[in-house]
Amino acid sequence: MADRDGHPVAASMDSLIANPAPKTRMAEIDRALRARQLGPARSMLTALLRDEPGYVEAWIAAARLEQMGGDHAAMRQHLSQALVLAPNSPLVRLLDVEALVHLGAIREAMDNLGVMEAEAGQDSAWMSRLSESYTQCGAFEAAERCARQAVALDPEQPAIRYNFASSLIATGKLEESEREFNQLLARTPHDYDAYYNRATLRKQTVEDNHLAEIQRMLKAPKRTRLGEVQLNYALALELENLGQFEESFVALKRGAEARRAMMAYRVEGDVATMARIAEVFDAGFFARQRPCDNAQSPVFVLGLPRSGTTLVDRILSAHPLIESLGELNDWPLALTGLTRGSRDKSDMVSRSGALDMRKLAADYLLRVSERRADLPFFIDKAPANFLYIGLIAAALPNARIIHLNRDPMDNALGMYKALFRMGYPFSYDFSDLAQYMRAKDRLMDHWRRVLPGRILDVNYEDIITDQEGETRRLLDHVGVDWDPACLDFHKNASPTATASAAQVRQPLYGSAVGRWRRYERELAPLAEMLGVTS
Repeated sequence: MADRDGHPVAASMDSLIANPAPKTRMAEIDRALRARQLGPARSMLTALLRDEPGYVEAWIAAARLEQMGGDHAAMRQHLSQALVLAPNSPLVRLLDVEALVHLGAIREAMDNLGVMEAEAGQDSAWMSRLSESYTQCGAFEAAERCARQAVALDPEQPAIRYNFASSLIATGKLEESEREFNQLLARTPHDYDAYYNRATLRKQTVEDNHLAEIQRMLKAPKRTRLGEVQLNYALALELENLGQFEESFVALKRGAEARRAMMAYRVEGDVATMARIAEVFDAGFFARQRPCDNAQSPVFVLGLPRSGTTLVDRILSAHPLIESLGELNDWPLALTGLTRGSRDKSDMVSRSGALDMRKLAADYLLRVSERRADLPFFIDKAPANFLYIGLIAAALPNARIIHLNRDPMDNALGMYKALFRMGYPFSYDFSDLAQYMRAKDRLMDHWRRVLPGRILDVNYEDIITDQEGETRRLLDHVGVDWDPACLDFHKNASPTATASAAQVRQPLYGSAVGRWRRYERELAPLAEMLGVTS
């Protein structure tokens, strides 16, 4: 619009209201994304990109939207537009790496990270973000390298020092990690997550512990809700190390209740999903399957968290013919990629039973091929793969399936004591734990009935009492010759980033067997729910 002399004038108030500034519209989209209101966010983004196709922040938001919906191919398409507009943006390029990881294109992701690492130079923030991206790729040595460089460039930045201390855990440098956490907390005492991570690194002693420091922070004002959780878990762990079991459980229960209160989780949904899995993958399903001719032999080590899966993973990967790929999410990602559009979990289970098993196997194997070295066998150690045993057996007829059992009370306590960074929301409440564990046991009984001979059950306690015998049994199941290196699994130098990262650096110990009896009185309600009698 122009005046009578041809000079531009402000738009009318009506047009401003109808088409507000891009930043205002973007703020509304961000609010919708934070609230996971994906439908309204999509509508607003479509309109904004129609009006402002050169607005790079909108393309990034569109990529985030697709990421939240699990469509990483569409995420990359939006990021490609953002890269045209901002080809040197570290944020856009790192988001693209994240999309590549979820699509299984690990080699391309690693190549891109290598280029960015060379370009990062003296930029500490960029170097620290590269470390996080390398971790997503499972490249823990590279992650440590970038994190070390970042902290050398900017030792006063708390987030950078925290990232470095965490990277050292995965590579087994536990003493150095503790020193880094100490330095971090001396500078930033309100970094609550660091208290818990530090407490997991070693057994605390009367002479050398952090009780006073943690208790002081618990009395300090203005703690975050998550900080309250993290401090209580750290306190519980250190008190247990010192034999103060009653006080330890008080702190643990306080932390678990606070964590559970932060979650919108209903265990009934998971119980129903497991029941639906058993219905879909019945004997008739396997009778209808055409034989798959896939010759690859992945080794799936699965079970509940804290059941011994990491221990078995380390034992097996000490063998020269077996490599561990860690806790992969490639199987569920391959599955969701083929069942996209499912209305809910029950619908996804139903649709997964009608998949082309050859296609599912090919997608999974393509994903993991990006991570593998040239060894005959690889381990996928995601505990929750017990949900997919039916699909694994149908799609990968030569897969080795190893299921870990553990005393239910020790297993339940192990989960209850663990502050998981992601997943396992059932582990913070006795009733949730009992319902989930019973449902999982029913599902495993079902798998044994419909897949006789396919699953090797291994008891954690048997490994403790007969390490060599159980190790030979494991190696026989995989199909490799005996190697004594498997008895010295704690000398296995390969990185690990699980919740048991510190424990697997130690020789086999039996002190975890029967540990629940230290808390027998406190755990009595859980024992009753699980049907365990003294």
